[in-house]
Amino acid sequence: MTPSSTAAASAHRNRLRGISDIRRYFHRNTEPIYFISATPFNLLGLDEWVRNFHFINYVDCFDGQHPHVFVPQETPHRPFTSIEDINNYLLSHKEVIDYIRARGPGGKAVFLFFDEDTEALCEELGLTICFPPAALRRMVDDKIEATRIADRAGVPSVPNVLAPVRTWEELCQVAKPLGSDLVIQTAFGDSGHTTFFIKSEADWKRHAEEIVAEPSVKIMKRVRVRGAALEACVTRHGTIVGPLMTELIGFPELSPYRGGWCGNEVNAEAFPRHLRTKARKMTMAFGEELRKLGYRGYFELDFLHDQDSGTLYLGEVNPRITGASAMTNLAAFAHADAPLFLFHLLEYTDVDFQLSVRMLNARWSDPANIDPWGQLVLKHTTDSTALVTAAPPSGVWRLTERRTGFANFVRPQTHRRTVDTETEGFFLRIASPGDYLYEGADLGILITPGRLMTSDHQLNDRARAWIGAIQAQYVTSPVGAAEPATAEIAEIGNFKIL
Repeated sequence: MTPSSTAAASAHRNRLRGISDIRRYFHRNTEPIYFISATPFNLLGLDEWVRNFHFINYVDCFDGQHPHVFVPQETPHRPFTSIEDINNYLLSHKEVIDYIRARGPGGKAVFLFFDEDTEALCEELGLTICFPPAALRRMVDDKIEATRIADRAGVPSVPNVLAPVRTWEELCQVAKPLGSDLVIQTAFGDSGHTTFFIKSEADWKRHAEEIVAEPSVKIMKRVRVRGAALEACVTRHGTIVGPLMTELIGFPELSPYRGGWCGNEVNAEAFPRHLRTKARKMTMAFGEELRKLGYRGYFELDFLHDQDSGTLYLGEVNPRITGASAMTNLAAFAHADAPLFLFHLLEYTDVDFQLSVRMLNARWSDPANIDPWGQLVLKHTTDSTALVTAAPPSGVWRLTERRTGFANFVRPQTHRRTVDTETEGFFLRIASPGDYLYEGADLGILITPGRLMTSDHQLNDRARAWIGAIQAQYVTSPVGAAEPATAEIAEIGNFKIL
C-alpha cells in the first residue's frame, strides 16, 4: 500500500459518521479551546459538551465558583473602547499567558470580537483562531457591504439607498424615492447606538454629526416591523440553520436605547410556518454567498417582518456568535443532536465528518424540537452614575408568590440547566459590587422558560415581574459631582460586551 493510500485509509477510518460520532469526538477532545471575552455569556454551557473548553474573562460573573472560568487579577491598562481592547488586554496579561502555557503548546481560541492585534497575540501564543480572518469578518459586518451580499443572494432588504450624505438637502434628494420618514444606519456599530430615525430637519440636526462623519450610510424607508433573529453555521456540507427567534427591541424598562436589542424568545409558534420557512431559505442562500467569500462557521441574521405588507427583510448580519447564542446552543434540539457551535468548531479541525445537513435542518425546524425560552438583557436605563454596593449572585432565582415583582435566590448554577418552571430563571450577573453604573451599563441577563412577550409583542406581566425583581436586588449609592473621576467611569463606552 502506498503512503498516500495509507493516509487515505486512515482518514476514512477516523471520519466522524454522524451526530453520535461528533458528540463523542468533542467529549474526548484533548486540545484546549479558550473562549476569550468580557464574560462567558455567549457560550455558557459549552464546557459540558466539549472537554478542555475554558472561559477566560474580564468580568467574574460567578465569584470564582465556575470550574472552567479563569479571571485574572486586574492590572493597569488603558481605558477600554471596545471588546477587542478587552480581549487584547487579556491575551497580554501575564496570568492569562501562564494559564494558557500551563496547558501545553497549541490550542484554539474563539472570540465574540477580535481584530488584527488579537490575531498577532494569538500567533505569539501558538493559538489558532477558530473564525474567519478579522478582515473578512469586518467586511461582512459592514452594513453597507452586507446589503450588497444580500442582494447577490436574492435576500431582500428594506427599500434603501446606499450613499454618502453631507447636508439635510442632500439627504432629501437622495432619499426622495423612499419618502420623508427614514431610518439611517452607519456601516458599523450596535443598532441601539448607530440607527437614526429621521423625519424632519430637527431630527437631522440631532444626528448629523454622526451621519456626516461616515463615508457612506444606509438610508431606508421606515416601515412598521417586528424583529427576529436566526443563527446559522456555514459548513463544508452546507449551512445549518437554527430556529427563528423573536427579538426584544427598545423596551425602556430594559434599555435606554431606542432600537436597542434587549433580549430574545425561542418559541416555534411566535411566527407562522411560512415565515419560518422563508427565513430559513433566506439564511441558507446568504450562507452560500458567505461560503463563496471564503467564510466558514457561525453567523446570525436579523430579520425585519413588515407588519403592513408581510414581507420579510434582512435587517443586519452578525458574522460571529451573538447575544442569542446561549439560547440557540441550549435549546431542546441542541440537546437532542448537538449545539450549533460544535459544527462551527468542526470546521476548524482537520477531522473529516459525514453529515446530512438537509436532515438536520428538517429536524431542527420541527416545532416538537423547539421548547419555549426567553431571555431579558437588563441595562441601567437612567442617565445617572452610581456605585453598586450590592448585587444579585449568578444562579437560579424564583419569583415569590407572596409579593409580585420579588424573587428569592435558590441556588448557585453555571447556566440554565436546572431551571424547570416559569417561576424560575437563571440570572447571569454582569455588574458587581464596586462597579459603576451609567446609562446603558449591563446589569445582567435572565433566562427563563416560556414567553416574555404578548401576542402583540409587548412585555407580558411575568417579564415585568422579573425585571422588577432583579432590579430590586441592586443597591447603589450616588456618585457626587465633586467625586474624582475613576478608571471605571472613564471607561464608559458605547460598545457591546455581550
